[in-house]
Amino acid sequence: MRRFISRILLPAFLLVPAAALLAGCGPEAGATSASAAAAPELKWDELIPKSWDPTKRYRNISLEALRDNDPRAIQMLDEMRAVWDNAPVNVALDGTAAKLSGFVVPLDSTQDGIREFLLVPYFGACIHTPPPPANQIVHVIAAETFKGLHAMDTVKVSGILKAARYASADMGVSGYEITSAAVERFVSAR
Repeated sequence: MRRFISRILLPAFLLVPAAALLAGCGPEAGATSASAAAAPELKWDELIPKSWDPTKRYRNISLEALRDNDPRAIQMLDEMRAVWDNAPVNVALDGTAAKLSGFVVPLDSTQDGIREFLLVPYFGACIHTPPPPANQIVHVIAAETFKGLHAMDTVKVSGILKAARYASADMGVSGYEITSAAVERFVSAR
């Protein structure tokens, strides 16, 4: 059961600290559109409806008593994955201009660079750990192919945030999308 906790529950609890770390990052010098520059910067927790609590149903269960091969643990893992894949979005943000900082999970990668990727709130999401809830994944289609961008690079994405599901067989389900996005690299502000 420890593996269940470390693979599924721990990444959920890392969302807030990861977002706080990204708040200290700043973009490299580069041109952005006026509308992208004027968009408000969102925090990852703003994408989650305040009433949504995916852990509520598991609070009265003694997770320590379950082993990884216990059918109840396997069933809980499957149920939680379904809940996370169908996580509700904050509909108040649908169609609004926004900026969001996060990590890149490439969906396409060519010699010319990356144009389509998932933006996630913490390092390793969708690659080294199970995907976060859908309301913590943004499907991004950049306005232009971005050269030199790699998996888990930190970026700031600006554009119109839409509530839209995108399912990647390998990487997870996103609850939001930004198309024609402006993408900027991040460097630490420290």
